[in-house]
Amino acid sequence: MSHETQGAGQGAESAPHLDFQGTTPYEDYVRADVLTHLQHPLSDDPGEMVFLVTTQVMELWFTVVVHEWETAARALREDDIPVAVAALKRSVAELEALNASWRPLARLTPAEFNSYRSALGDGSGFQSAMYRRMEFLLGEKSASMLVPHRGAPRVHAELEKALHEPSLYDEVLRLLARRGLPVPAAVLDRDLAARYEPSPEVERVWSSLYAEQRLPGTSPSGDSAAPAELLLLGEALTDVGELVWRWRNDHLVATRRAMGAKTGTGGSAGVAWLEKRAAKSVFPELWTARSHV
Repeated sequence: MSHETQGAGQGAESAPHLDFQGTTPYEDYVRADVLTHLQHPLSDDPGEMVFLVTTQVMELWFTVVVHEWETAARALREDDIPVAVAALKRSVAELEALNASWRPLARLTPAEFNSYRSALGDGSGFQSAMYRRMEFLLGEKSASMLVPHRGAPRVHAELEKALHEPSLYDEVLRLLARRGLPVPAAVLDRDLAARYEPSPEVERVWSSLYAEQRLPGTSPSGDSAAPAELLLLGEALTDVGELVWRWRNDHLVATRRAMGAKTGTGGSAGVAWLEKRAAKSVFPELWTARSHV
């Protein structure tokens, strides 16, 4: 509601406080002036502004999602499943908003995209450091993904640290093992800097949980394992995995529509690369275990 509307027929005491020294408290907190002056289009095409702002919004959502997943991973290390599930559920809503960011770009024709594509030069979302941190948290790790960031020491150091840390799914599997479940040592002791590979034994753990509504074994305290908590955790992870899959597919469709099978920006394989990514599921055993229930 505007100040003008508020003030009509009301006393001055109902009007908002308008006189501040320097910037407003809102600006100091949100840094809106910074955010709204970060856009510097490199072409004369008006559509580039939409592309630029949408991409920046995606980067902000990546940052929030990484925060949630790191919060969840930390809670899992501390055996605090409710806090982990709450963070994962928040990230589901955030992933939905992130995925909706494709809408302004999803109807681009090749001619519209080509009108400012040259402004990207060698730039590509493939080079997003925050998206790479998301992928690392999902277990999609590769040391080669650090190479594009060698020229930015702080970013490179953050990604290298994340490469060697347990992924979100690693923390889940470690928690299941602490609950007495038969997660194999080869999975628990794997090279954390390598991409996670599906395990038949882990698949059986999840299929047992979903089929029996309980899990074999006991917690270290000797109490029965808590199937309800673990089921909630499994379903929260499944929600995340579904939305990650949708993100990859929406990216694929938007790219296919805008540029067909041409080489992607930054020299990537474009649609061919995205098709491979879209065919993969994160937290894989949570999906394959359902075939055995």
